[in-house]
Amino acid sequence: MRTTVGIVGGGPAGLLLARLLHRAGIDSVVLESRDRAYVERRQRAGILEQGTADVLRAAGAGARMDREGLRHDGIELRFERRRHRIDFPALTGGRAVTVYAQTEVCKDLIALQLAEGGPLLFEAEALDIDAERARVRFRHGGVESVLECDYVVGCDGSWGVARRTVPAGVSRVFERGYPFAWLGVLADVPPSHDELVYARHARGFALLSMRSPAVSRLYLQVPEGTDAEDWADDAIWTELERRFATDDGWRLARGTITQKSVTPMRSFVQEPMRHQRLFLAGDAAHIVPPTGAKGLNLAVGDVVTFARALVSERETGSPALLDSYSADCLRRVWQAERFSYDMTTLLHRAPDATAFEDRLQVARLERIGSSRAAATDLAEGYTGFPW
Repeated sequence: MRTTVGIVGGGPAGLLLARLLHRAGIDSVVLESRDRAYVERRQRAGILEQGTADVLRAAGAGARMDREGLRHDGIELRFERRRHRIDFPALTGGRAVTVYAQTEVCKDLIALQLAEGGPLLFEAEALDIDAERARVRFRHGGVESVLECDYVVGCDGSWGVARRTVPAGVSRVFERGYPFAWLGVLADVPPSHDELVYARHARGFALLSMRSPAVSRLYLQVPEGTDAEDWADDAIWTELERRFATDDGWRLARGTITQKSVTPMRSFVQEPMRHQRLFLAGDAAHIVPPTGAKGLNLAVGDVVTFARALVSERETGSPALLDSYSADCLRRVWQAERFSYDMTTLLHRAPDATAFEDRLQVARLERIGSSRAAATDLAEGYTGFPW
């Protein structure tokens, strides 16, 4: 097989890149190791920055998002049994976020790719990548084949073959682990608040989110290594009620829990994001703790940057933007890492936290609640800086 861009990984980053290239008249082939059903039901991110939503619309993939997605103009911070709202449009000049699950983004992009785009091969496992010659050896339907490209873009996550292709001697890894995780649940109950609620509590962090007007997504900070099945449903609801409690009588609605999972927390960046003719995008190059809602949005930024660079090369003959791809992406990546780290350390209680550190967290939250400048910094980071 021969194509201009070989895309390894058919998640939202790889699918959006294929869509952007198709709209620009550039051919591609997407190799996804899982089957279609798995990709369309894999629960991940649910918050789209303003820029991400705008890109999906411009790519012709925003119609259902605009019908079914939930525009959010703010979030609520809770601490010391008090509530404080962060008003995004007022603080950022009109920006907002959209609640629209990654599963739905993937469904929309898959449908468009199959109807209009180039080859999208499910259950096609990339075995190895030749970064110098831009060749991908893969197995599909029990048969090994080679995909020859001008460029390969690795969108196959932190454990995929693309990141492992980069020799250790030419890359540098920056990483931080956290001694806690998130216990996440999906519940068949309307959200108890119309915006996301981020709660800091002496017993740990809690997040009230949603997937639709009828389905709630909720999270509890739990110790690292927790098994989700060790938590009974009633115990989860009781702990959520405790951490979200306020002095104004707000109540958390309970419902049937349909799914439980535990998400580990880590920060990770691999530099550079390019090696020869292989470009890394999304989780293949960087991981952020989910507190800042940045993972999917960073991946979108990466593939937009690559698509624009390749179009520029086609139109001008200059590879300048391809050559600066890694540096251009990493400036945005490190700002997202900084924001996600700040949100994580602001709201989670470390197992060995001292009374001094507890009071510092409360002081930081009170500063955000009383200072427009501090609140603006949070709102700009959450909604995403313009690309």
